[in-house]
Amino acid sequence: MDRIEAANELAFRVGFTGHSGHLRVEPISTVERPDPVKSLPDFILPPAFPRETPESIKAYIEETYLLPRLDREEFSPEKAGRQWDFDWFEEAKVPLEPSLPRSVVIPTWELPFRRQKKGSALDKWEPKSVEVDVSELMVGAQDSGSLPRAAGPAKDLIRGSINNRPFRPGGLDDSQSLERSLPEGASNGEWIREVMNGGPAQTSVPSLKKGLDLGNLKAYPCSWNVYKDQSSLKSTSGEKLDELSVQFDDLFKKAWEEDVVPESEVDESVKSEVESVKSEAEANEAEVSSSANEPDLSGGANEPELFLLDDILSVESASRLDGISDGAGRQPQEAWAITGGSEGIAERFHELVPDMALEFPFELDKFQKEAIYYLEKGDSVFVAAHTSAGKTVVAEYAFALASKHCTRAVYTAPIKTISNQKYRDFSGKFDVGLLTGDVTLRPEASCLIMTTEILRSMLYRGADIIRDIEWVIFDEVHYVNDIERGVVWEEVIIMLPRHINFVLLSATVPNTFEFADWIGRTKQKEIWVTGTVKRPVPLEHCLFYSGELYKICESETFMPQGLKAVKDAFKKKNLAVFGGGTGSYAGASATHDVRRSQRHEYSNRGKQNKHSGTGGGNQYSGNIQNNWGSRRSESSLWLLLINKLSKKSLLPVVIFCFSKNRCDKSADGMHGTDLTSSSEKSEIRVFCDKAFSRLKGSDRNLPQILRVQSLLRRGIGVHHAGLLPIVKEVVEMLFCRGVIKVLFSTETFAMGVNAPARTVVFDTLRKFDGREFRQLLPGEYTQMAGRAGRRGLDKIGTVVVMCRDEIPEERDLKHVIVGSATRLESQFRLTYIMILHLLRVEELKVEDMLKRSFAEFHAQKKLPEQQQLLMRKLAQPTKTIECIKGEPAIEEYYEMSSEAEQYRNRISEAIMQTPGAQTFLTPGRVVVVKSQSGQDHLLGVVVKAPSANNKQYIVLVLKPNLPSMVQSPLANSTLQDKRSAEFSEGYVLVPKAKRDFGDEYFSSAKSRKGSGVINISLPHHGTAAGVSYEVRGVDSKEFLCICDCKIKIDQVRLLEDVSSGAFSKTVQELLGLKSDGNKYPPALDPLRDLKLKDMDLVEAYHKWTGLLGNMAKNKCHGCIKLEEHMKLAKEIKRHSEEVNALKFEMSDEALQQMPDFQGRIDVLKEIGCIDADLVVQIKGRVACEMNSGEELICTECLFENQLDDLEPEEAVALMSAFVFQQKNTSEPSLTPKLSQAKKRLYDTAIRLGELQGKFKVQINPEEYAQDNLKFGLVEVVYEWAKGTPFADICELTDVPEGLIVRTIVRLDETCREFKNAAAIMGNSALYKKMETASNAIKRDIVFAASLYITGV
Repeated sequence: MDRIEAANELAFRVGFTGHSGHLRVEPISTVERPDPVKSLPDFILPPAFPRETPESIKAYIEETYLLPRLDREEFSPEKAGRQWDFDWFEEAKVPLEPSLPRSVVIPTWELPFRRQKKGSALDKWEPKSVEVDVSELMVGAQDSGSLPRAAGPAKDLIRGSINNRPFRPGGLDDSQSLERSLPEGASNGEWIREVMNGGPAQTSVPSLKKGLDLGNLKAYPCSWNVYKDQSSLKSTSGEKLDELSVQFDDLFKKAWEEDVVPESEVDESVKSEVESVKSEAEANEAEVSSSANEPDLSGGANEPELFLLDDILSVESASRLDGISDGAGRQPQEAWAITGGSEGIAERFHELVPDMALEFPFELDKFQKEAIYYLEKGDSVFVAAHTSAGKTVVAEYAFALASKHCTRAVYTAPIKTISNQKYRDFSGKFDVGLLTGDVTLRPEASCLIMTTEILRSMLYRGADIIRDIEWVIFDEVHYVNDIERGVVWEEVIIMLPRHINFVLLSATVPNTFEFADWIGRTKQKEIWVTGTVKRPVPLEHCLFYSGELYKICESETFMPQGLKAVKDAFKKKNLAVFGGGTGSYAGASATHDVRRSQRHEYSNRGKQNKHSGTGGGNQYSGNIQNNWGSRRSESSLWLLLINKLSKKSLLPVVIFCFSKNRCDKSADGMHGTDLTSSSEKSEIRVFCDKAFSRLKGSDRNLPQILRVQSLLRRGIGVHHAGLLPIVKEVVEMLFCRGVIKVLFSTETFAMGVNAPARTVVFDTLRKFDGREFRQLLPGEYTQMAGRAGRRGLDKIGTVVVMCRDEIPEERDLKHVIVGSATRLESQFRLTYIMILHLLRVEELKVEDMLKRSFAEFHAQKKLPEQQQLLMRKLAQPTKTIECIKGEPAIEEYYEMSSEAEQYRNRISEAIMQTPGAQTFLTPGRVVVVKSQSGQDHLLGVVVKAPSANNKQYIVLVLKPNLPSMVQSPLANSTLQDKRSAEFSEGYVLVPKAKRDFGDEYFSSAKSRKGSGVINISLPHHGTAAGVSYEVRGVDSKEFLCICDCKIKIDQVRLLEDVSSGAFSKTVQELLGLKSDGNKYPPALDPLRDLKLKDMDLVEAYHKWTGLLGNMAKNKCHGCIKLEEHMKLAKEIKRHSEEVNALKFEMSDEALQQMPDFQGRIDVLKEIGCIDADLVVQIKGRVACEMNSGEELICTECLFENQLDDLEPEEAVALMSAFVFQQKNTSEPSLTPKLSQAKKRLYDTAIRLGELQGKFKVQINPEEYAQDNLKFGLVEVVYEWAKGTPFADICELTDVPEGLIVRTIVRLDETCREFKNAAAIMGNSALYKKMETASNAIKRDIVFAASLYITGV
């Protein structure tokens, strides 16, 4: 031990003695021994604890306090399968915190000269206050939703509640709420400057009388830095404002050059312009002096134009700078979808991502590495890859990242089968939960798998779990093309909050970049696009004919020689059958279309006949000597194909038939075929016994189960929607195990099951899509053909197309095999439930949803460009019209002229050129004729009708008095030049005594008969009675109006003698018709005179003649500047129309579905779901609960109490009409009570359809009722709810067993929705009835648990 000093320098030491380790005290000599070695103690123990270091302390703290540990007792292996009986959320001890206030009162700031003082100048200004919602003042509140909202109860964590507000969708503009909430001046710092300069401060809280006593505030010494505005427009005072529109290019170029100055130069220039101002007064003087020195560009009225110019320059320069600064990364103005920049990621992947969240036992492909790299960076990814390329790897990594970050990830799939299968696949790797319409498993898990409809419901109902989600994985995104359900994908993408990232998985489509750009622009997120350019396992495509395979396509290259070989074989067979000769072959080929139409007819007849033994997809008929395809039976044909594939080791094979009935008959026809070994038979038997053991005895002996089991033992499978769910799962699992060699399937297998095969066979290349028979689309063919070729097992996949009695055309084969896949197109449509959900929340508008749909993407993308164009047009100087007659009326005249022009062509063709009108166009008839300039119309009289020599009418018209310089060029007649000397003034008539014989007036009764010769050259100009006139030829289409009066004219003296007196008399008579105040005499009556029958034409004629009369009364009529002013008015009108058109295109009214939206709003108002102020009423809230059926019919059914007089079994049977899908079924046999309820419900649907038609919603009432109410399973569900065994209810209908089960499962979800609606309505009797009905149908095979979930 160490030496211990005691008092009086007495030293001692403590040591151990003996083997027992007793302590003893030994005195030590006070004199220290010089030898240091001898001072060592006899025995030194090692330290009880190691010496503490910063590293050891840190490790201890982490181990004790920071690392999570599980309770060893509760989480022991023995209790691993324990189900917790208590609610974790209720047991959790959450420290209570004071709730946040809903709103706060904050002061507003006003400019000093706008403040109102109470009394004397000594009174201090008291600022006003406004009430602001706290959620709008919190950082990120606009993006993350209603943050002050407390978490709801545990039961609403996942599904949400109709009372919750949805989270704010990402990508919405935040400016609206901020401008509405924050007062002016609250964010620009002016109030601080005022207080520092000694101004009044707000010392009391608004609405309280007393506050803080701050004493007398004094100005705080400070200096202000004043910067000159760099974006101000530098110009000289001599510039003309009307030249601004010409100088746009120069201005933009100048702004561009100023904005791209290097940073250092900008800093130096700014520093050189900084001025130090010691007080506010000096600052004001500096501002005044600087404004005085600037050139004056305001010009009073043109000030807004300059502001607009500044806006244009600032917008363009800002966008350019954004593009430069974010060049490598963000491209906000160009495209949000990014494809480039991923070079080198695959080579340096492990360097870029050293600590992967999930290790894979195989080498990743290039696109997988790129996607994982972007996920690690926190970016969204769009993966467009071929089938079986490995897109699921990206989804798994997103799950791993969510687990690593302690967040959640959601995997959505379009089909319930995919959801169940992914749950099984991911269960061993991650903490997974499942949410579908009828199953909820482990919703508290960090990785959730659900259908897209469930996620949409969670978003609309504001589920609190949305806060925790980091990734949403959309599988099979190309399903957005689905007409019925594609809208759900768009809704979900639009509604997701900003903090959620996207992982989009899709097959290869042509417009991947466009779709990704829409998502990025909608959500204001970059979307990195990656994928594959070729399949990992290449495909070869063959035709099967006459027992041989002919290769027609390899490596995506079509091989015409293969098709030629098939056609040669086909021709050879037909020549052999028909005895040779080209004529026989031609006759045989001519029967192809007939046979094909017969096959389709039989297929359509037999596809609904579930139990019949005849009928099917490709039945052949005809009395012609059968060729190879029709000589052999279908079963031998399939046997021949399977033997061929077996010899070439091309099994297992999936055979796609486009009919459920066709699949069953093809499989049942292979009686003697056995493709399995004894060990495989044993495996199949054991698997089936274990799978079906969960069914009760009667259900195990269902005919379908027994039939499928016998097929499975022989290696043959069937897969279509008509199978029971448990049977479909057994077939899928056995096929994935490789024991099923031949699988007859519909196309749903290609979409819903991840089970590749060695070979894929197409029974035909035509399908019935619910409306018509058509060729397969390239995208559909690619989806199904993609199942051929197992990665890691096959070097090449084989696709076979069956050929029977016809060979497909080369054009059709090329289109379907190597054609371009179907583009992703928007199927967005408005639904009532969407409108009601959005109307519940003030922050979200239906217009916002419409704008952000994929259908409106291109229109919305052009908005910034249209906005700049609008600002330029508004900045152009407006032209004014100076009227010489006072207040300008040219705009009114132009409007009337434009409207009259619309009627002119119609009137001219329909009336003026008709024989009835021609009879009135005789000499002396007063008419109105269009002027040659086209801007005016003139009063005239018909002088001569058309003849053999002259095809035109000769008409004398009165012209407006034009100045001499305008009139002189028109005087081109030699006779007019002669007479101009005598009548130079044009206002004086020759006295009667001095008139010669030619000048004397003559009446038409005394006029001599002329020779018909016209001695004037047309057009002939002159002046009489102080008015200019013109004689010219006029076509019938130039007549604007035929008046109801005639005047006497002397045709001979006017045209042959060219008598001035005759012209004067005619002019004076025409002028006399104007003396009553009207410019023109009234027109002919369309009914009495013109004998018109068409009422629309009569109405148009009245409007037309009225417009002509009003134009004649306008003071612009006959004005010498009419033509000039009309051109100006036309230009002004065109500019105004362009501006209005741009404003309309940028407004909500231009949205494609806006008319439909207005109609649906009117319907909702009419039935009482919303009130006049668009506030959702209780009826609307009930409609929001209806997801499985048509919301309006369901809501009306509830509010009309149609279920009140029904028993639970009858009510649930009637409700089956909402969810049953199949159209054509056998007629059910109903009880009188159910028949009455059925009729009542159908009448309600017809009434709603008629109401929607009334408000211009494009709906046919009959089709609306038939599409949304299908009563085919009412009897079946009624018997099932009463307890009838499943085997017995199958005999009541021709609907396949699988559809029956699917309908009853969905019906349980409908009962739950009706139960929630009853709770909202306060109808306790209906609530109990729905509960009873749900329990009545929830039993036996219908609700057997999925094998994917429970295991086998």
